[in-house]
Amino acid sequence: MIKSTLAVEFDEQKTDAIFAKVDQSQLPGAAVGIAIGGRPVYRKGFGLASMELPVLLSPSIRMRIHSTSKHFTCLAYMLLCEEGKAGIDDPIGEFLPGLNPVTRGVTARQLMGHISGIRDACDIRWQFSGTENLISSAELLSLYKDIDDVNFAPNARWAYNNGGYQLLSAAIERITEQSLEEILRTRIFEPVGMYDTMLRRYERDFVPNSATMHMRTVGGGYDKSYLGGAVAGEGGIVSTVDDMLRWLAHMDQPVVGSAATWATMKTPLRIANGVSTGYGLGLMIDRYRGVETLSHSGNGLGGNSQMIKVLAAGLDVVIMVNRQDVDSRVLANRILDGCLRGLEPVKESAQSPHFIAGTFRSPRSGQVIQLLSNEGKQLVAINGGEMPFVLGEDGELRPPADLSFIKQSVALVGGQLEPSAIRFDDFGNLDELIRVAPTPNANAATIVGSYRSKSTGTQITISVTDEGPRLITVGRFGSAKFSLECLGEGLWRAKSMTPAAWGGVVFFDRAGAGLRYMTGRTWSLPFERGA
Repeated sequence: MIKSTLAVEFDEQKTDAIFAKVDQSQLPGAAVGIAIGGRPVYRKGFGLASMELPVLLSPSIRMRIHSTSKHFTCLAYMLLCEEGKAGIDDPIGEFLPGLNPVTRGVTARQLMGHISGIRDACDIRWQFSGTENLISSAELLSLYKDIDDVNFAPNARWAYNNGGYQLLSAAIERITEQSLEEILRTRIFEPVGMYDTMLRRYERDFVPNSATMHMRTVGGGYDKSYLGGAVAGEGGIVSTVDDMLRWLAHMDQPVVGSAATWATMKTPLRIANGVSTGYGLGLMIDRYRGVETLSHSGNGLGGNSQMIKVLAAGLDVVIMVNRQDVDSRVLANRILDGCLRGLEPVKESAQSPHFIAGTFRSPRSGQVIQLLSNEGKQLVAINGGEMPFVLGEDGELRPPADLSFIKQSVALVGGQLEPSAIRFDDFGNLDELIRVAPTPNANAATIVGSYRSKSTGTQITISVTDEGPRLITVGRFGSAKFSLECLGEGLWRAKSMTPAAWGGVVFFDRAGAGLRYMTGRTWSLPFERGA
């Protein structure tokens, strides 16, 4: 229950201090907007819009909002539902003929809420084809004609899925016979007065008044490592802080979308076990220090964004960052800390003089979790995807407050120092993983060879080089290169040879007939040896 003592106290100098790290004129930074009761009280830019030009960021410069785009795409589809041209529970195959049966039957609601269970075509493209080549949305969606298996059954679990929004974007275009760019502009942006907001599919296109994104390099500098392919409704929108403040104010009394539409979008879905996902239709419904929030963040190569509303306080916050090494979600929560009075105390983490380490694998699901540390932080790598977790007073590891929308926890079994097993709670779905014994003298020669995934059209080649074992993928649209680290018998971790955090876990069957490749969003994808 939201506390009645909640109040807003805005202090400009204290807010400036939150952005001290990016308040300079030689590196990229952040643009920030804060509104109280729909009235902007803070609009500032910190750092450069581009390291190639002496131009500072401002609240009126266009920047990518990445996955914050998703709720705009959901609203576009819901407007079609209001007109009777579509239904929220319509199978996506009703609008997109030619899809494989495993994809054809999932519904628009399941796609919008990330509970469809289908493979993520975006993840498959980024992992196995790299990000260099220019790929259209239509080419990417061709994967769904051939992929014949799923991550899980519809409604069984929750897993973030950008590919589902590519399907939703294509369905909107098929229904309206218009481009998604036109639909968003005429039906949403212009009616709200967001004239600087647009769908920008390709980074190669020149768009006026746009900041540059800056990807961190291995050497510590920055470069323009972007996604080469088209980005649609899953993360293709560029906007300004000023436009997004207008949008957040509009959400309080919408003129675009009916009251029923907005109520549906803001209602968290539940999966088959009855657990709430905390995710509606493109919107996250969460609590921060006891206060309900409505938000959606966005993250891409070279930048990120956060949009958050504290409804009980009438507080709106927008942050857009054009550098990889600054997290807008952390900054936004610091603003909430500074502006809101009556918040619950910050829950202290259990004090521990050490970090918990080990590799664990589930005999049932095959998923792999590593407990490790980096730069003084406890990390949990789920199928190769690393996230910070903190140790709670109950002895369980959970995401910190900045990532509280991720409903996962790790319970340690058989002792905290060296647990013999862990119990993983993933949105109420429980799995027990057993500690994997390390293999110090692993022989990579036993896994050398070629492997093929027929459904994704991906070829994997494993070799041993002077620098160590390497895994090269050739996907439908390009290639990627990974180093391999042995985690245990038949179990290897693949890490991208680029600064991007692609990669996963590779498990080889004992008979040597194939492998299964697992990432955070692609579960147990089978490859046959020598195919």
